[in-house]
Amino acid sequence: MAEGLLSADVLAGMPHGFSTAAAGDMGLRGLPSDDPALAPMLANRARAAESVLPGARLVGVYQVHGAICVEAGAWANDARPHADALVTDRPGLLLGILTADCAPVLLADRAAGVVGAAHAGWKGAVGGVLEATLDAMERLGARRADIAAAIGPTIGQASYEVDAPFRTRFGEGQARFFGPGTRVGHWQFDLPGFVAARLAAGGVGQVAVLPCDTYADVGRFFSFRRATHRGQADHGRHLSLIGLPDRRRSVRAHIV
Repeated sequence: MAEGLLSADVLAGMPHGFSTAAAGDMGLRGLPSDDPALAPMLANRARAAESVLPGARLVGVYQVHGAICVEAGAWANDARPHADALVTDRPGLLLGILTADCAPVLLADRAAGVVGAAHAGWKGAVGGVLEATLDAMERLGARRADIAAAIGPTIGQASYEVDAPFRTRFGEGQARFFGPGTRVGHWQFDLPGFVAARLAAGGVGQVAVLPCDTYADVGRFFSFRRATHRGQADHGRHLSLIGLPDRRRSVRAHIV
């Protein structure tokens, strides 16, 4: 694994990686394709993709904090579908998800040869993005009991204080994901725990959480919430990647 990329034991043997700040900023910021500011971010993405799956085509979506999952295609960057998860059974494609506190989830059914990647912020997790991803993997031949899922670097519970209106969005029976806050009427929300529970409830055979807190680990991770609290104008994005190796051919990587 290249410098600045983390891996998960539960996905051992599958080409995958979760980027850290050491791998550079991976976000495209919605900039036009001819903006020179894109060059360093595209270079960072290219290096990460080549490290994870040499010769693969990197495919992403236009993330909107929703619950739509799509089957990956060879679309251009300015034609990305609005979605928050994607799946494939095609070797040589590398699925990419951007995050900066939300939970990146990488999934694989080794036996079926199906992989998926989901951007699971609290809105998407509550709205069903994980279940939509599992449904899409099943349509490609995966079995839920055979799926392994890894939740990458995300904001930790100790760093994620929320108010009462936030908590009420989760309904009854979710109290175990909310610990005491530092202020009256506030709680600490366990996003990775909530995501892991949704995956387990969905029938996923193996679920693992990387022990990372994007907010607290300043030198290692970007964080949207930390940048906001500090009044910073912007923040970096991490890229989480998973794919199936193409054993039939070796081509130069194309970044979408």
